Amino acid sequence: MVEKDDVQAGQAQLQRLPPRLTPEETAARKAARERRDADMRGVSSIDAMRAAIKGGAQRLPPFTQIPRLGRLDASGFLARAAGGMPFLMAGVASRWPLASFTPQTLRERFSALPVRARVGDYVNTAFASDRAMRDMSMREYLALADSGAAGLPPYLGNLELRELNRFCHWPAYFTKPGPPRFWLGPAGTVTPLHADYDDNLFVQIWGSKRIFLAPPHHDAFLYPREANALLFGSPFDPEAPDYERFPLARQAALVELVVQPGDMLYVPAGWFHQVRSLSFSLSSNRWSRTMPLALLHASP
Repeated sequence: MVEKDDVQAGQAQLQRLPPRLTPEETAARKAARERRDADMRGVSSIDAMRAAIKGGAQRLPPFTQIPRLGRLDASGFLARAAGGMPFLMAGVASRWPLASFTPQTLRERFSALPVRARVGDYVNTAFASDRAMRDMSMREYLALADSGAAGLPPYLGNLELRELNRFCHWPAYFTKPGPPRFWLGPAGTVTPLHADYDDNLFVQIWGSKRIFLAPPHHDAFLYPREANALLFGSPFDPEAPDYERFPLARQAALVELVVQPGDMLYVPAGWFHQVRSLSFSLSSNRWSRTMPLALLHASP
C-alpha cells in the first residue's frame, strides 16, 4: 500500500523537475552558451578557437617530458606559457595556509560545509549529464571516504568551496582567472582522460597524484566525445590501455608525471589529461577565462 506522504513527496519532486526541452530549444541554448563563452574569451567562436589550438599544437616540438621548474614571476610564467607546452613549478603552494591543514582540520572547522560528492561509477559517466552525485556535509563525506566501501572511493571534485579560498595564495599569472575549484578524496579517486579548452593552473596541496598528458592534436588518436564546446572526454584509459578497442591510441604521445605537495602544473588549453590520487589528496585549480596564452602570443 502506498502511503499518502509518499505520493505527495513524489508529486512535489515531479513539480521541481525542469521542463523538457525540444531539440530546437536545446540547440538554441547550446548556441547561446557558446556565444557567451566566445565573447568572454575574445574569440570569434569556440570552434575556431579549438581549431587554432590544435593547429598550433601540430607545430610544437615532440612531447616527451614535462619540465620541472622553480617558482616563476608573472613575466617568466607568461613567457614560458606562450610556448604552448605544459610545465611544472615546484614548491609554489608549499607555504599556503591550506597546506598545513589535514582531514581532521576539515572535520573540526568545516564539518557542516555542504558538499556534493561523486559516488558510484563516476568514471564511465564522467561526461554525462546524469553522473551519480550525492549532497552531504563535509563531516558526512569524510566519514564516507573513511568507510572503505567497495568500488570507486567517493570524490569531491570540481567544487567551489569558498570557505577555503582565503587559505590559498594564487600567483597573478592569469588576467581573468575563474574561481578556485577544489578536489578532495582518498587514494583511487580519478578524473578520466579529457581536454578542457581553457588554460589551467593545477596545484597539489596534500598528497600525490599521477597525471597523464597528451597534446591537443592527438585527439585524432583518443576517440574524444563532446561534453560541451569547451570539454571533450576520451574513453581511452592510459593506465589500462585497451588497444584492441582503441588501436589509434598507440600513436598518442602520453607522458606521465607525479605531482607532489606544493607543485603547480600548467596545463595549456586543449591538452588531454587524466588524474588519479595516489594517497588522500587535496588539490585546487583555476581555469583562465581569456584567450589561451599560446594563441594570444602566437605569431601572425
